[in-house]
Amino acid sequence: MGDAVVLGAGLAGLITARVLSEAYETVTVVDRDDLPEAAQPRRGVPQSRQLHVLLARGRQALDELFDGLSDELHACGAPLVDLNAGVHWVNDGYRMRRSPSSLIGVGVSRPLLERTVRARVQKLANVRFLPATEATGLLSTDDRRRVTGVLVTPRDGAPERLDADLVVDACGRASRSPVWLAALGYPAPAEDRVAIDVTYVTRCYERESRHLGGLLGALTNAVPQRPRTGIVAALEDDRFAVALSGVLGEQPPTDDEGFVRFADSLGVPMISSLVREAVPVGEPARMRYPASLRRRYERLRRFPLGYLVTGDALCSFNPIYGQGMTVAATEGLLLRELLQGDKNNLWRRFFRGAARLIDGPWSIAVGTDLRFPQVEGRRTLRVRLVNAYVHRLHAAARTDAVLGTAFLRVLNLVDPPHRLLRPAIVRRVLVGG
Repeated sequence: MGDAVVLGAGLAGLITARVLSEAYETVTVVDRDDLPEAAQPRRGVPQSRQLHVLLARGRQALDELFDGLSDELHACGAPLVDLNAGVHWVNDGYRMRRSPSSLIGVGVSRPLLERTVRARVQKLANVRFLPATEATGLLSTDDRRRVTGVLVTPRDGAPERLDADLVVDACGRASRSPVWLAALGYPAPAEDRVAIDVTYVTRCYERESRHLGGLLGALTNAVPQRPRTGIVAALEDDRFAVALSGVLGEQPPTDDEGFVRFADSLGVPMISSLVREAVPVGEPARMRYPASLRRRYERLRRFPLGYLVTGDALCSFNPIYGQGMTVAATEGLLLRELLQGDKNNLWRRFFRGAARLIDGPWSIAVGTDLRFPQVEGRRTLRVRLVNAYVHRLHAAARTDAVLGTAFLRVLNLVDPPHRLLRPAIVRRVLVGG
């Protein structure tokens, strides 16, 4: 079917390359970084030092795209975790009742996940990588109705043309697609932006069975009265990653004493005692995330043929909710489905389908962030009612395991948010809350 080019060798780019390898004769993946053989952070993925959460739906989607990936990661030491029974959840100050579930996550660092997926893609006969190479602009037909490739510049070379029948931007939040499209005479997509000013610090510790009462994770969320979050997740190499975060100017310190004080302030002794007693591995890593950003490509009336945008370049979520990798994986499944059918107006059908995939997690992230009075945004009656209802659900889930499971299925993007409003669930919330 011709040649395809993917811009970006992060997780979204690797997923896209895997999908395109089934439909195109050759696929070229371009990335500015050198791509390491080992599982290690790289400059082009600054968040790779932070704790990452692969939601249950994301693990399922990646296993569909890369058969047996969960088992391969597990063989590398990444634990498989029942995200209900194996994790301490403290939501709005209420400790959720745990119960066995089918929601299985994998405790894996971003470098190991990316390296494992990249190794799978590198084995595909029709995929090649161009590392240390930067994309600097789009090529098009004279009438600019179709993208025909991309202009790339190797780090130690001269600019060159890379012709393609399809180019996909998977460059993440730093995507230059709006600028490139404007240069071709196309309007920039409208943007939805919700400023939350998250600062988060991750540090790893040696994992021992006495920590967390033998479980593999813990989480307490931020609330308006205490805009701080703590997350603990088991990783490969018998480690725990602890991520402490603050919103709206709250900043976790990186010194040992300050990190412990911040953990103490969460009011969850199992997290603070782990930070106080466990043996640190490496230095803490800090990152700041100013705002969630959604680019509304699905609303454009004009767009060039032969071009797509995916992953964080399409929508970048507040990282506290761990949605980005899962949404990128489901967008990959969507693209695979569309490429098996009629490819006319691919951009329109992909962007509209991706928007539907994004709507649910976007409503979860933005709706929850709007609980904080300082966050600017439109608080519709629906948003206020849903937030009040979910708070009551958390209260009821202290004793009702059915409600905890229902909430986690939505949080893990297995079920859409409206499933929490089923009559059977509403009755449990009203009685138990």
